[in-house]
Amino acid sequence: MKKKIKLKSILGRLFLLTLFISCSSSDDNASAPAPVEIIPTDIQMTIDITGVNAGNPDGDGSGQVSVQVTANNAVRYGVKFGNDDVIESPDGIESYVFTQTGTNNYVISVFAYSSTDNSISTFETTVVFVDNGQYQLIWSDEFNISGTPDDSKWTYDIGDGGWGNSEEQYYTNRPDNVVVEDGRLKIVAQRESYMGSAFTSARLKTQNIFDFKYGKVEVRAKLPASGGTWPAIWMLGSNIQSIGWPRCGEIDIMEQTGADKELVKATCHWYDESSSSNASYGLDTIISDTSSAFHVYGLEWTESLITISIDDNNYYEIALNSSLPFNNNFFLILNVALGGTLGGTIDSGFLEDTMEIDYVRVYQ
Repeated sequence: MKKKIKLKSILGRLFLLTLFISCSSSDDNASAPAPVEIIPTDIQMTIDITGVNAGNPDGDGSGQVSVQVTANNAVRYGVKFGNDDVIESPDGIESYVFTQTGTNNYVISVFAYSSTDNSISTFETTVVFVDNGQYQLIWSDEFNISGTPDDSKWTYDIGDGGWGNSEEQYYTNRPDNVVVEDGRLKIVAQRESYMGSAFTSARLKTQNIFDFKYGKVEVRAKLPASGGTWPAIWMLGSNIQSIGWPRCGEIDIMEQTGADKELVKATCHWYDESSSSNASYGLDTIISDTSSAFHVYGLEWTESLITISIDDNNYYEIALNSSLPFNNNFFLILNVALGGTLGGTIDSGFLEDTMEIDYVRVYQ
């Protein structure tokens, strides 16, 4: 009997020890939970082909396609048009121009990424018509490669001196003032002491790289909100170095004053030989969300007419004739000025603001 009792006592102690070790192990595991992975869900894609209607079910021939993708638990997106590389998109909104003539099928794939880099994707096949008899894309920058702007497409104006308009900035080509990131060109105006100026910014141009006569221009952009900023999308005659301004002609596709951030201006400038004076013709329109949303600022230029639009809504026209200098090649300019004729008074608390450009496209 005594041996039997002793054996039971030993077994009981072993049971309690095993139970203690098991509980300790459970406590240790509970203190280090596995990381939670966030998985995006419910990915949705909307495809908009420009010009689709009952008569043009596959588009108006421009080849332009816009995509919007959304998903739950997503912090960024990617869009792949046909066989091109995936375009990173912070907001899930991207556009593209297919250029192969005729009616063709294209696969558009979209991706949604979570904060833990988990992803989901979907795709859709769409039919796009590109008309060889309509405008064809001849030059563009989609700003899909991060870093400095493409030097095969852009050069810069550098310096200060007011630029004929009492502007207050010093134009640079530094990454602080001009950079491509997140699929956008960003022109950053800053308050800083630099080369004797109190402000810096950037002014890009295609002079001596690319110019054209007649055609269509589209620039999708979001404008700065700060008082005193003067963003502009415009063109100058390529013969400016030989005959000067304004004899070379100037086409302002978009300018915005520093005082009214809902006012957008379109203007043409030239020299009137009959009166021996500078001449211009401009019109304004109101867009309430220029600083919070992207808009497409457009120009259509023929031998007889210049038309300027916002989001395909025409608001400016000027008839052309042989006395006006708009029958020569012009080059493109993108810039943000500070102060000056249209910029006016710069906000006292201004530190930094940006014009973002999604793409620049030229058609003929």
